[in-house]
Amino acid sequence: MKNFIPFILSFLIISCDKSYNPAVVSARKEASDIGVEIMKNGGNAFDAMVAVHLALAVTYPIAGNIGGGGFVVYHTSEGESGSLDFREKAPGKAFKDMYLDKNGDIIENMSTLGGAAVGVPGSISGIFEIHSKFGSLPIEDLFQPSIELAKNGFIVTKKQEEALKDKLQDFINVNGSESLFSQNYKQGDTLKNINLSITLDKISKNGPKAFYEGEIAEMIIEEIEESGGIMTVEDLKNYNSVWRDPIKFKYKGLDIISMPLPSSGGILLGQLLKAIEGYDIGQFGHNSVESIQLMVEAERRAYADRSFYMGDPDFNKLPVYELMDDEYVNSRMASFSWDKATLSSEVSHGEVKTIEESDQTTHYSIIDADGNSVSVTTTLNTNYGSKVFVEEGGFFLNNEMDDFSSKPGYPNSFGLIGSKANSIEANKRMLSSMTPTIVLKDKKPSLIVGTPGGSTIITSVFQTILNVYEYGMSMQEAVNAPRVHHQWVPDVVIIEEGGIDSVKDSILKSKNYFVISLPIKSDSSGMSARSSIGKVDAIFIDENGEVSTGADPRGDDHASILK
Repeated sequence: MKNFIPFILSFLIISCDKSYNPAVVSARKEASDIGVEIMKNGGNAFDAMVAVHLALAVTYPIAGNIGGGGFVVYHTSEGESGSLDFREKAPGKAFKDMYLDKNGDIIENMSTLGGAAVGVPGSISGIFEIHSKFGSLPIEDLFQPSIELAKNGFIVTKKQEEALKDKLQDFINVNGSESLFSQNYKQGDTLKNINLSITLDKISKNGPKAFYEGEIAEMIIEEIEESGGIMTVEDLKNYNSVWRDPIKFKYKGLDIISMPLPSSGGILLGQLLKAIEGYDIGQFGHNSVESIQLMVEAERRAYADRSFYMGDPDFNKLPVYELMDDEYVNSRMASFSWDKATLSSEVSHGEVKTIEESDQTTHYSIIDADGNSVSVTTTLNTNYGSKVFVEEGGFFLNNEMDDFSSKPGYPNSFGLIGSKANSIEANKRMLSSMTPTIVLKDKKPSLIVGTPGGSTIITSVFQTILNVYEYGMSMQEAVNAPRVHHQWVPDVVIIEEGGIDSVKDSILKSKNYFVISLPIKSDSSGMSARSSIGKVDAIFIDENGEVSTGADPRGDDHASILK
C-alpha cells in the first residue's frame, strides 16, 4: 500500500501536467513567429491572437487589417466556448437603395471601390475586447512587435508582388500616385510603413479610443469623404463588438463549434455535415464521383437557404437551429438523386416554421500550452478592400458594404445572392461567409480551422473536416488536397486543378453537372476569376495531445510551433 500511494500521486501529477506544443498558423511567417514568441514568453493564445492580428495588418495588407473586421471562435482550457463578432457595420447614413441609380439599377463599383464602400471597422475593438477578457500580458507588449515590424519593414514575396501589381492602377486612381502603395514593388523589396508604426504606437498607449475618436478617426473620415463616402466620426465613436453564443452541433461524435450570424458559416457548416451524415462518405473516397455529388447537392441546398434567410440577427428574427434540424435537412435532401444533378433552377429555400462574402479574407489558428484554442477570420472583403488608403495612418479601409444585398436577386462580388434579410440598413452588420471553427473530440480540442475565400470559405472548411475525420489525412494533407465548390447560383461545380481526372469529369457531366476546372480567368461562369479555392490554416491535436499543423501552400502561409 505504501508503494501504491506514491504511484497514484505521480500519475495524477503527470496527468495534470499535460501540455500542448503552442502553435500558430497564419498567412505570413512573421505573424506566426511573433505569435509563438508571445506564448514562449508567458502569453496565452488570446495574447498571441492580438499580436498575430496586428502583424498581419503590417505584413499582409491585402487582407490583414486594422481597417476591417472579423470573427473569433474560442475554446478555453476550462472548457468554455464562445465567439466575438467584430464585423463591420453600415454607417448611420446608409440606406437600402444607396447603390442604385434613379432607374433602380446597380451603380457599377460604388459598393466595392472608394469611400462609399466602407463599413465601420471593427478590428481594433475586437482585439481589445479579447484582451480585456482573456489577455495575460500587457497590451503594449503585444503591439510592440508589429510596431517594430512596420518601422523596419517586411520583405515583399513573389505572390505579394503580383497582388500589388494587379491593383496598382486602383491604388493610383483612389489615392494618387504618391501614396505608399501606389508604387511598383518587386519581390525582395523591403516595404516600410512608418505611419502605421506611429498609428499602432498611439493605439497601444491610449487604447481603442485612439482609433475610434480623435486624430486617427478624423484621418479616416477625411479619406472617406474625399472619395465619396458617408461615414461620420459619430459612426466610429459608436462602434461596438458583440459577444455571441457560438453555433454548436454534433457530427458523428465530434462537437463542432462555429460562428453564428451575421456569419452564415456556422449554420451552413451544420447543414452540410448533417446532410451527409447518413452516408458513409469516407468509403466513397476523396473526390470520387459519389463524394462530389453528395457534397455538391448538400451545398446547393444550403446556399439557397443562405440567400433567403440570413442576415444580421440584431435586425431580424432569423432561424438558426431550425435550419440545422435533422428532419429539415433530410427533407431538403429528399430530392437528391445519384442518377442526375438537381438543377439549381429547381431549388429554392426551404420552409421553416419560426420565421417572422472575398477571396481576400485571412485566417489564423492558435493553440497554447494549456489548450486554449482560438480560430480567427478577418477581412477587408476584396483585395485591399475599398482601396482607400488612410495615408497618415498607414492602413487600408474595407469594402464590406458590398456584402449587403444592394438589390434583391443581384449577386455581389462573389456571386452570392441575398434577400431582404441582408438588405442595407443604418448600423446593420452585413452577412458574411467567414467560418472560424473548432472541433472537439472527447471535450478536448481536436481541430482549429478556417480559411479566406469569399463564398468558398464554408465549403473549404467543410472539406477540410471531412479530409481529417472521414479520409484519415494528416493535417497538411487535408489542407493541400484539391477542393470542390458549389454555391447554388451560379449552377457550376468549381474543381481545383488536379481534383478529378477526365473519367470522373465525363461521368459528372453525363449527369448534367456543369463542371469548371480551375484556374478560370473570366467571370463568364458567374464566379470571379480565381486559381484556387481557399487558403486553409489549421491545427490538429491527436488523442495523445500531439500538435500538427497545416499551412496552405496556395499562399505564403506559414506554421510556427514551439517544441
